[in-house]
Amino acid sequence: MHSLNQEIKAFSRNNLRKQCTRVTTLTGKKIIETWKDARMQVVEEVEPSGGGGCGYVQDHSLDLQVGVVKPWLLLGSQDAAHDLDTLRKYKVTHILNVAYGIENAFLSEFTYKNISILDLPETNILSYFPECFEFIEQAKMKDGVVLVHCNAGVSRAATIVIGFLMYSEEISFPGAFSFVKNARPSICPNSGFMEQLQTYQEGKASSLCADTPELGKSNSS
Repeated sequence: MHSLNQEIKAFSRNNLRKQCTRVTTLTGKKIIETWKDARMQVVEEVEPSGGGGCGYVQDHSLDLQVGVVKPWLLLGSQDAAHDLDTLRKYKVTHILNVAYGIENAFLSEFTYKNISILDLPETNILSYFPECFEFIEQAKMKDGVVLVHCNAGVSRAATIVIGFLMYSEEISFPGAFSFVKNARPSICPNSGFMEQLQTYQEGKASSLCADTPELGKSNSS
């Protein structure tokens, strides 16, 4: 747990390096998300690049690994969400798509919810928690199995699932982070999302304290 706390504390806006993210849609269109001059820019990539400009190595292999967080709560990438055999293998009924520009593949087969979230530290991902959590809870109440995915299944979707565990299971951020990482080791929320999850935990702790009766108060009349 000590190393996990160190890993969480290591995420800081001060150490943040601006990056850009390449998204490949279901139709094959490539979109680049980048932050420039305090504004988000989303552009379509016309010619395939060598990948050096954004500081990443392009990976064409499919990521069909699905993290089973709960029997009814799964975490994965767009590849898993677009592979019908994988979805049927895990008995998926609902799909929460929190990527930007990723289309849903099987509209007649599953219940979908789309929430376009940019994978940027500046994105206020906490503002999306209520509607994401509501969809997940609705799937559970219907005895369904929900897959939460973004592009790579490591930052946006992982943050939503971690936050949901904190909300529904009343567990701490480090505990929820460790739980999800065990299910899908590749998760790595960006530094801004990590800070927001810490803020979310602090807010929950403050709310709990506010709801606790003061010591020494008597309920008798």
